[in-house]
Amino acid sequence: MSEKINAKRREFLKNSSLGVAGVTLTGGSLTSTFAKAESAVDSKTVVTAAHWGPLGVVVENGKVVKSGPAIEPSVVNELQSVVADQLYSEARIKYPMVRKGYLEGNSDRTLRGRDEWVRVSWDQALDLVANEMKRVREKHGPSGIFAGSYGWYSSGALHAARTLLHRYLNVTGGFVGTKGDYSTGAAQVIMPHVLGTIEVYEQQTSWEVILENTDTIVLWGANPITTMRIAWTSTDQKGIEYFKKFKDTGKRIICIDPVRSETCEFLGAEWVPINTATDVPLMLGIAHELVRQNKHDKAFLKKYTSGYAKFEDYLLGKTDGQPKTAEWASKICGVPVEIIQTLANDFSSKRTMLMGGWGMQRQRHGEQTHWMLVTLASMLGQIGLPGGGFGLSYHYSNGGVPTVKGGVLGSITATPSVSAGEKTWLDETSKFSFPVARLTDALLHPGKTIKYNGTEITYPEIKVIYWAGGNPYSHHQDTNQMVKAWQKPDTIIVNDVNWTATARMADVVLPATTSYERNDLTMSGDYSMMNIYPMKQVVPPQFEARSDYDIFAELAKRAGVEEQFTEGKTEMQWLKEFYQVAFTAARNNRVVMPKFEQFWEENKPLTFEATEPAKQWVRYEQFRNDPLLNPLGTPSGKIEIYSDVVAKMNYDDCKGYPSWMEPEEFAGNVTEEYPLALVTPHPYYRLHSQLAHTSLRQKYAVNDREPVLIHTEDAKTRGIVNGDIVRIESPRGQVLAGAVVTDGIIKGTIALHEGAWYDPLDLGVSEKPLCKNGCPNVLTRDEGTSKLAQGNSPNTCIVQVEKFQGEAPRVTVFEQPKHSA
Repeated sequence: MSEKINAKRREFLKNSSLGVAGVTLTGGSLTSTFAKAESAVDSKTVVTAAHWGPLGVVVENGKVVKSGPAIEPSVVNELQSVVADQLYSEARIKYPMVRKGYLEGNSDRTLRGRDEWVRVSWDQALDLVANEMKRVREKHGPSGIFAGSYGWYSSGALHAARTLLHRYLNVTGGFVGTKGDYSTGAAQVIMPHVLGTIEVYEQQTSWEVILENTDTIVLWGANPITTMRIAWTSTDQKGIEYFKKFKDTGKRIICIDPVRSETCEFLGAEWVPINTATDVPLMLGIAHELVRQNKHDKAFLKKYTSGYAKFEDYLLGKTDGQPKTAEWASKICGVPVEIIQTLANDFSSKRTMLMGGWGMQRQRHGEQTHWMLVTLASMLGQIGLPGGGFGLSYHYSNGGVPTVKGGVLGSITATPSVSAGEKTWLDETSKFSFPVARLTDALLHPGKTIKYNGTEITYPEIKVIYWAGGNPYSHHQDTNQMVKAWQKPDTIIVNDVNWTATARMADVVLPATTSYERNDLTMSGDYSMMNIYPMKQVVPPQFEARSDYDIFAELAKRAGVEEQFTEGKTEMQWLKEFYQVAFTAARNNRVVMPKFEQFWEENKPLTFEATEPAKQWVRYEQFRNDPLLNPLGTPSGKIEIYSDVVAKMNYDDCKGYPSWMEPEEFAGNVTEEYPLALVTPHPYYRLHSQLAHTSLRQKYAVNDREPVLIHTEDAKTRGIVNGDIVRIESPRGQVLAGAVVTDGIIKGTIALHEGAWYDPLDLGVSEKPLCKNGCPNVLTRDEGTSKLAQGNSPNTCIVQVEKFQGEAPRVTVFEQPKHSA
């Protein structure tokens, strides 16, 4: 980041939460700022929660005026300050709307995204949806209805949009869903072959153990100061607190990343710049150095792993004639030879925890990165030792914060026959599914068969898309290809709060409530389960918005299955049931919890304590102590550095051991036309595309565009200076962005943060319409990681950047689309 932008950020951190930082709950009362607000006429403070933590929200005369943390975080979280922006945004969908051409029977589906909208009544909209669902179900069966509806979970045990959609479609006859996710598409498929478990969404060695035993933390492609401001449920930011504590010990932290991230700066860490998509060569170079110096742990490899010898033959070049030396690795990854050698020495001589991020597996052959990270950790021999080994979730939802002893809330399920909370979000809830990252391919090529993890999947012919709680036009790769694919189905229905690009590309749009307009419950710490937060309704539903639960209950009623959907329960009856699940578990654990009525009335977070065994927990310790009694879930019961199962799949893009396979586009494969690599990190001031429409945008936008980080030398050769609007082009599309000229990114790579709302200038006119707002997926490749996982691979992309000439078109995606009454 430039010094100017850093200064701006520091000033904002100092004056954050719109003047309401410091709000805490002690003994059921709120501290000064909110307490003062109580004396105002018609004023109240409501405690609720969102992905960005527990919130105190001040309501005056029925309107939200400010918000801030209900529990003081260790680092100020600006995301907690914009509740009012979310409720009253210009981007809100206010009424049920239908695309004009669709309403009039016009079959031209290319009008999606550029047609006029017509306001209709709720009854008219619901009848339209119900009749279309009935028509398609009767004519095409469940395989004609797609409801992958991938998006971030809606914070709350009841009002989870995706789960409620699936529940409605299950009680009416089934649907086509998806496998996997965009976050860890490659890792979650390869890790069970290597470790016998999904690994990426599991508890990590306790932070208490890390603080006491770890000498060196290596943040490999991870940026926890940004990614732990939010959580799948609701963050308590305890993970950030632990990172601060580790920093205060003065012990070593290394960040391996193309970008000098917020975490790197915050922790004062050593930055090792690396070319994006080249983590495997660096790991191989370190591994080769360990063997060359005889510093690999041969005893550990023999006792706890399977197939190392076959991998070592590859490492030493016996199988392909190319030893993976530090010199070889350096030419590919851009890390100097002497640093690679130093890393090998330091990792092997000190207790080292390799904390891997997920961005490095979101690339072609992404399966190899985490497989190779586990292999490197195995060669170091510290897996299962206190503070050593690897962890793949320290940057996510406060992994490593000790698991508490208490109760876990129940939650709504996609199948009514399943008890509250028994199914997790990763479980399949539909009989028909395909990998989520192959959505565009599936829409464009119905009947096509693809390989996936040793099986074959044939795409269905999708006639209806129903999307609730997600924004694929921000998170799916190759947006222009997606626009074409989106024209294939007969009908697209979207429930949403705001006029995102996805809503604009629909035929029928139903206005949904924010979490502040309904009652719910959630927990903090997806692994620790430390707190239960009340999510009290702050204000009534705005405009004509309805909760997803109410929308689907009405649709279920029209299908004659309302009772199966609602089970005859009201919102508060559901919440009491979910709370009772936790209450019963807590009682069995001999932990006292108040009855639901008391908890709800007190309106404050409920906190559980961690036990000493949880504080001292070490991942894989039992396996290390006795691998025969505690085998892994792999065929050998050991860490599979060579997987016979994967090898027998005989894929050309995923072998039986971790290896480097050069992607089609990366820093080592640039062209004269596209000479720079692209990386798409997570943004600091939003959650993916959530909050992109709020006033937080003023903190990072450059000339009202998404900021793009470009190295000083790359900018100089193009005549680009800080603040310029630039045009970025790839073989797939073009976007505008605002230049941030910096030495905080490796030369030859630019960084454009994911999550920007797609805002095309000339949709339907140009083959490659210009995105005025800088959505990076306009540029990225829509290609599976490999035949094994078919995950998404955005960080495999080459681009050109040039200064934009002339007057830049205005960003309009945050305004209302054109509509008639």
